[in-house]
Amino acid sequence: MNKRVVLIFLWLISVFQVQAQESIKVGSKLFNESVILGEMVTQIIESEGREVEFFDQLGGTRILWTSVQEGEIDMYPEYTGTIIYEILGESRAFSIEELNAQLLSQGVQVTRSLGFNNTYALGMKQERAEELGIRSISDLQNHPELKLGFSNEFVDRQDGWAGLQSAYNLGHSDVTGLDHDLAYRGLDAGSIDLIDLYSTDAEIDYYNLVVLEDDRSFFPGYEAVLVYRTDVDEQVIEALRVLEEAITEPEMIAMNAAVKLEGVNEIEVASDFLEQKFGVTTDRVSASITERLIINTIDHLILVLVSLSLALLISIPLGIFAAKSRRWEQPVLSTVGVFQTIPSLALLVFMIPLFGIGTIPAMAALFLYSLLPVVRNTHSGIREIDPALMESALALGLPKQVILKKIELPLALPSILAGIKTSAVINVGTATLGALIGAGGYGQPILTGIRLDDVSLILQGAIPAAVLALAVQWAFDWLESRWSYKNP
Repeated sequence: MNKRVVLIFLWLISVFQVQAQESIKVGSKLFNESVILGEMVTQIIESEGREVEFFDQLGGTRILWTSVQEGEIDMYPEYTGTIIYEILGESRAFSIEELNAQLLSQGVQVTRSLGFNNTYALGMKQERAEELGIRSISDLQNHPELKLGFSNEFVDRQDGWAGLQSAYNLGHSDVTGLDHDLAYRGLDAGSIDLIDLYSTDAEIDYYNLVVLEDDRSFFPGYEAVLVYRTDVDEQVIEALRVLEEAITEPEMIAMNAAVKLEGVNEIEVASDFLEQKFGVTTDRVSASITERLIINTIDHLILVLVSLSLALLISIPLGIFAAKSRRWEQPVLSTVGVFQTIPSLALLVFMIPLFGIGTIPAMAALFLYSLLPVVRNTHSGIREIDPALMESALALGLPKQVILKKIELPLALPSILAGIKTSAVINVGTATLGALIGAGGYGQPILTGIRLDDVSLILQGAIPAAVLALAVQWAFDWLESRWSYKNP
């Protein structure tokens, strides 16, 4: 049985590797505009008869940049200001030619501008800004009491709040990091006073926001470009050059509005633009709710079953070893305990340099999270066996292997099953975060629902995940009751 699990795992790895070698891999960040642009890139490549994998909503800048450098993706939409100031850490603007000269040594290049600038800005509700007499960022100096809600990435960037605070001498202390799309809801509800904006956000007009004047010209230009690896087929890059200088700012705002405010699927929005602008057509269509549920369920089950199975192969013997060895008991328990203390999102990100993006790093992270409950319960189950019983077994001259197999493991089994149940339930919930690195599963509709402010989409991931967790718990409860019935 153990060999079969290992063979299945190796087969899955080979399948993903083969798929990765045969297709062009496109990525996008979490926000709507990046997903739409990623869809355009995907559809153009498909129209050239090439296979494409689109890893949408992968996360922030660092995840995408690391992924393209490591070859886990081949290209993704980015912005010149982000590359220059955040990634390269430069302090002045570059032309595209200068930028490409800087990036060449890293095996990466960018296209010319796609035609629009999507810079950072700060925004407030119009009535609140008028009430306080705030028109520019400098005016914020007179209102340190304001509650600020910035996207998590913006908070720490030098071309974001970290640099802005210094440039404008702002002393605000009530600063909250949150998801960019959720910030609009917080602003509308009045729980925060000021948020960061992308200048092409459709929500600026929808929520009647005032964009504060950047009177010290802090924010640089953020021309939209495509980042791509230099080893990508030149024919593919040439096909994508049709997008250069092709998208105006009003057109991008309209596409963002169609997705976020009108509920039109990104695939359809990108397809309509490409057909009307360039006559490019593809067969790419969005999956139905049933199809998405089936795909997400399969992805989620693969993540959980493979990672948990491999964890059991390691954790039960490790728990036995910890119970038998006084010398190694605490080092083993402490080591597996450390994995549990690492935040799940951080652990997923740590896996990217080792395994790239997709299913494999998610499985690796889930594997590490599954170890502690099983190791601890196996250890405690064996250590809590009555010493008198063990002395009797040794007095009878039974070999240690027989004692383990016939006495210790059967008596410890209820504790071991409880540990497996705990690991399985944790695994099911944590696996939803795998969508952040392209692993799919029930986290995919949750991420999309948060991005689109669509509760029904969030529930399409949250409810199946909860049902699966309950099913796992009930299954193990049944096994425990059956074991108790057979061994009163």
